[in-house]
Amino acid sequence: MAKHQTGHNSGVLHSGIYYKPGSLKAINCRKGKKAMEDFCRDQGIEHELCGKIIVALNEEEIPRMEKIYERGQANGVKCEIIERKRLLEIEPHAAGIRAIHVPECGIVNYKQVCERMGELISETDGNELLLGHEVREIKEIPKGLLVRTNQAEIESEFLINCGGLHSDRVTRLGGQAPPAKIIPFKGEYYELNEEAKHLCKHLIYPVPDPQFPFLGVHFTRVIDGSVECGPNAVLAFGREAYGKFDLNIMDLFESLSYSGFRKMAIKHWKMGMGEMWRSYNKGAFVRALQRLIPEIQGKHLKRAPAGIRAQAVTPEGDMVDDFLIHENERVVNVCN
Repeated sequence: MAKHQTGHNSGVLHSGIYYKPGSLKAINCRKGKKAMEDFCRDQGIEHELCGKIIVALNEEEIPRMEKIYERGQANGVKCEIIERKRLLEIEPHAAGIRAIHVPECGIVNYKQVCERMGELISETDGNELLLGHEVREIKEIPKGLLVRTNQAEIESEFLINCGGLHSDRVTRLGGQAPPAKIIPFKGEYYELNEEAKHLCKHLIYPVPDPQFPFLGVHFTRVIDGSVECGPNAVLAFGREAYGKFDLNIMDLFESLSYSGFRKMAIKHWKMGMGEMWRSYNKGAFVRALQRLIPEIQGKHLKRAPAGIRAQAVTPEGDMVDDFLIHENERVVNVCN
């Protein structure tokens, strides 16, 4: 369980400050954060509301920062704009002239959450948790649906597809045409060594570029006490290609041959080149981190496991920034 996006993320309990008011992400983030806190408390899963700062590094970033603050207010997020003096009280080593302080942001180990949920499901009479089942066919039958996997045939009246990195493929297996294709983006991380961990006390984020659904290279305290730095966002050479040189030819061909990917690449080639440069040049990655914490040096960083994001891209080359739901009377597909 939790082998992909659930177990390969930064473990942040997000507040919902970034999302467009009224969007599915905004609504579900607010509800989900509270539900996750309650679940962790009830089940004895370690978590912490350590707080986050979103740092404006110069005057040009102030208007974007203020728009994020306004979104947070509209979404019911407890947050405040703070000046340099207060910023240094919270994060003594951070750069920035102003910041948004979001005290309700937190951290948790989502792998532990997933494993506990699996235990609770398995403990309930009538439930089965089937792992290692590759879905190969979904078809309608008189009673509902037949799902054929590499190990079994399963009949069901309804189906909810939350296939993550393969959600668009599962949607197609069910006879529906997904409105976007999953393009896998790899997020690469470093971890601060013992000498440098004290430089980050909470979560430190830059003001993101509103053109992209990525939050930029940032610092994240992890529930085990470590501090992660990243991620960048580069095309993964496979939907499960976590290693630096992992490659799945069919996945890569599917991404590169998709017209939506090519249109996206043309629109955002400059951003893409910068992300690739940071991927293969540690010095460039360090310089991105130094914008937030100037004291960071290359010697402070060691490689950490990467994650892969299931980014939905439309045929027009637009990156979908909200949940994309495609459904009929029997199947609900969460396409990203």
